[in-house]
Amino acid sequence: MSQSRSLAALALALVSAVSLLAGCGEGGDPTGASGRLGVVAAEDFWGSIAAQLGGDRVEVTNIISNPAADPHDYEPTAEDAREMATAQLAIVNGIGYDEWAQKLLDANPSSGRRELDVGDLLGLEAGDNPHQWYSPNAVHRVIARISAEYAQADPAGAEYFRQRREELESEGLAEYDSLIARIRSRYAGTAVGASESVFEPLAKALGLELVTPSGFIDAVAEGTEPSPQEKAEADAQIADRGIDVWVYNSQNATPDVQRLNDAAAASGIPVATVTETLTPQGASFQAWMSRQLRGLERALARSRAG
Repeated sequence: MSQSRSLAALALALVSAVSLLAGCGEGGDPTGASGRLGVVAAEDFWGSIAAQLGGDRVEVTNIISNPAADPHDYEPTAEDAREMATAQLAIVNGIGYDEWAQKLLDANPSSGRRELDVGDLLGLEAGDNPHQWYSPNAVHRVIARISAEYAQADPAGAEYFRQRREELESEGLAEYDSLIARIRSRYAGTAVGASESVFEPLAKALGLELVTPSGFIDAVAEGTEPSPQEKAEADAQIADRGIDVWVYNSQNATPDVQRLNDAAAASGIPVATVTETLTPQGASFQAWMSRQLRGLERALARSRAG
């Protein structure tokens, strides 16, 4: 989509949000009629965690929840701007990933709104890998911060939020954490290839050796063209069986990626898939991640068996 169209859509959303707020004071009524803490997450992977931590004391709205939407170049609507403007807690990924979301917040400042920028929490900035929901360590840090934000915004619910966090980390994420530990113990050091940088934080956490050229995986993630040298190196790694497993983001199967998918299958290299956002729509964070980890574990096991 053109930059001028994106800017026009954003401007319309911002103007509409300002108009909606004009009569109700700075920040409006963030909780509405429900009386629950109003939370808005730019992306559903963080929103799923926020909803589980908040239970029936929060109401979470996800701006991006459609698996077909691309968070990188999403065009916010007037409704998105209103949701962000009136939130009591707004959660954005940051790290250059969802700049449109931060622009919505900046255009409608509110002294009554708390904001969580995941990149700021992790000490990361634009240019670093933004896909930190694929980092187990980052996920647990975000869980701790959201829980703390809830307790500060709603002190009467502090004990409730503490219990919700304990349940999520000890029960809800039990399979997720177990799979991560098991894959790392069995397959650390295994050479893998990946179609883009969304998989990089998880590969590091699992101890896998991601050997695809960084320029290739970054270019695919950013929607730009890898260099001929990077393409040739990625091709050679598959043709020469320099990797044991190939991992690709099925939401972004460019012609280059599809060519490598086909080459991996033809070479007998097991293929595992990941997605950038929750699939199917409405799945919990842990159900989504655990399903992908099980698929990766099966691919790694097949590579050993072969």
